[in-house]
Amino acid sequence: MGKRRIGDRSDGTQIRDIDAMHYVMPLMYPNRCDNEAYMKVSVDITKTEDYIKKYNEEHPDNRIAIFDIIIAAMLKTLRLRPQMNRFIANQTMYQRNCITAAFTVKKEFRDDGDETLARIVAEDTDNLESISFKVREQIAKCKVEDDESTDAMNFIKKLPAKHIIGAVARYLDRHGWMPKSVIATDPYQCSVVLTNLGSLGMDIGYHHLMNWGTNSIFVIVGTKKFKPFYDKDGNVTMKRVIDLAVTLDERISDGFYYGRSLRLVQKLIENPELLEGTLSKEI
Repeated sequence: MGKRRIGDRSDGTQIRDIDAMHYVMPLMYPNRCDNEAYMKVSVDITKTEDYIKKYNEEHPDNRIAIFDIIIAAMLKTLRLRPQMNRFIANQTMYQRNCITAAFTVKKEFRDDGDETLARIVAEDTDNLESISFKVREQIAKCKVEDDESTDAMNFIKKLPAKHIIGAVARYLDRHGWMPKSVIATDPYQCSVVLTNLGSLGMDIGYHHLMNWGTNSIFVIVGTKKFKPFYDKDGNVTMKRVIDLAVTLDERISDGFYYGRSLRLVQKLIENPELLEGTLSKEI
């Protein structure tokens, strides 16, 4: 990242060499929620499950799960495909200064069990092992204490004039003037937000983006299941798959770039040994 210039934010660098269409689109369509592209990816996890089984046998004290692999695949894709790590705020496009992922953690599997928010920051030197460690660390922490965002929201609940507070917060958010302490703990200020519905026995569905914050990618992970695959001769093979539902801000890039990026995510999940190298290692 170079020297900060006028127009840059603390969390992003303004893209100044943008083409005309992507310059105009945020002006014509200013709200993120009005510009959602929804995509579905079916991933063959036959080799992935074999990899997880072998890895866990060899590392009984540092076991991994399919969700770790999906998070690592998303983070590596964001590193190798930089347009995936952009956001639009105040009708201007920015390149995010770091790569981050957020996910929810259910403290107890009960109807009244609290949810809290986990967030990890990726480094170029990270790989599957280190990302899995960060995920486990965050989950363990969230099980016993609230995240800072939840603490802040509980504090705001006690204040009067909630409409004024909301208006001020949206203004600060739009211009990139929110305190760094807020940005650092808000999942909707992250590169990607993920939710693992498969862990609850639920399949994928659509999830909207937010006009608040800078998040431009939301991923839902579904249940593992068998699905028929047909070869060129019409023969059927049943394979284990997991579906991902991905919601993107269509103003940031085009379908060709998004399609190639999601194919990379699919390839990385299906071949998790590619995640053993660092995030910056080219595929």
